[in-house]
Amino acid sequence: MTRRHGYALLSAIVALIVGLSAAIYVGVAADDGSGRENSLTSGNTPRNPAAPVSTGTWVGAWSASPAAAEPGTETDGMAGRSVRNVVHTSVGGTSARITLSNLYGQSPLTITHASVAVAAGSDTAAAVTRSMRRLTFGGNTTVVVPPGGQVMSDAVRVSVPADANVLVTTYSPTRSGPVTYHPHARQISYVAQGDRTEDVTATAYAEEVGYWRYLTALDVLSSDFDGTVVVLGDSLTDGITSSSGANRRWTDVLSQRLRAAVEAGENLPRYSVVNQGISGNRILTGGLGRPADNPSGLDRFTRDVLDRTNVKVVVIDLGVNDILRNPQAADPRLILDGLRTLVRQAHARGLKVIGATLMPFGGHRGYTDERESVRQQINSEIRSGEVFDAVADFDEALRDPYDPRELRSDYDSGDHLHPSDRGYQRMAEAFNLKDLKGSAPAEL
Repeated sequence: MTRRHGYALLSAIVALIVGLSAAIYVGVAADDGSGRENSLTSGNTPRNPAAPVSTGTWVGAWSASPAAAEPGTETDGMAGRSVRNVVHTSVGGTSARITLSNLYGQSPLTITHASVAVAAGSDTAAAVTRSMRRLTFGGNTTVVVPPGGQVMSDAVRVSVPADANVLVTTYSPTRSGPVTYHPHARQISYVAQGDRTEDVTATAYAEEVGYWRYLTALDVLSSDFDGTVVVLGDSLTDGITSSSGANRRWTDVLSQRLRAAVEAGENLPRYSVVNQGISGNRILTGGLGRPADNPSGLDRFTRDVLDRTNVKVVVIDLGVNDILRNPQAADPRLILDGLRTLVRQAHARGLKVIGATLMPFGGHRGYTDERESVRQQINSEIRSGEVFDAVADFDEALRDPYDPRELRSDYDSGDHLHPSDRGYQRMAEAFNLKDLKGSAPAEL
């Protein structure tokens, strides 16, 4: 073979390789997301250099704290059933991934099939057909979550809208209990017998439940938002008295306010908002069990706040239960010390912390003058600027001007502790969006 012929052959081989690479690139880039194959299987740049590089930032679109072990699931868990969680997005994106928790499980949780899809409506288990995607974990459809552990799925390309319901479905054929769940979802989710993970209809999903199982986070790859606001709270943040299925927790309204302001061009951070409220939660004390049901704010702060996706700002609305559920007179110094500990941990990660004043509970069965005095002492210290980087004064926004020990009647759900839908809206309106700007103060 002559040198000229050798060069010609080499050139032809190179041309063939380039042509094949281009064809692969075009084939992947032209994927409209309607197929079953996951063209993006991790949050990192694809190994194939010819594959298109997804742009954007991973942010939290929704989250919920694992709160307890579900009663009655100790032996069988959810074996042989499809669990379809319905969650509501703070922001949208072009790809999605989920986190599943087996925090309270006493045995390994085997998930053999999982999916994500956009819901076809606001009160349904049905999915938009072309949005249904099979999820994988490290490239496999089956994943085993160890007791006390959690797993994050691979990313899947799917168009997730903002302010929309998303269906996350899991199926396990094996017994594994108890189930890790979040009991006060204020959202209806669904269960079907058998593996109905990729069923786009609602027919098989006959059982309705008012809580979330296994699922603790939904992240999206966003080109419009670049960070996450994480709100740590109790039932006031969990939205326990808000209208079910209406997304009227104060964090929902805050998310809508912030997104609308950013879209209107206001000079504000482009952040999503996720909710880490647990009803009954306290700063200092957790519940019974190992791990504890309803873990304290101090115990869960790293997992539920610092480890959330791309967190930029932390909002803390805790303390009322430390007062009301203490059989003795609560010590305001201990509660404030607990809050300052959380702030120090956030500052160590460079995160700004916004804290809320404690709202009134006059008229509630747990009210006493001594407890009111503790609340007032804590609020005074919070307002002094010696606890948080900025303050959301929910007390001032919702209290009755004629009796500041109580909630204003139209902001009261009726139990004299939790707000009505209008009260939750007022909380979000009282939150100064400009406080989200900036970062943690430099340590001296």
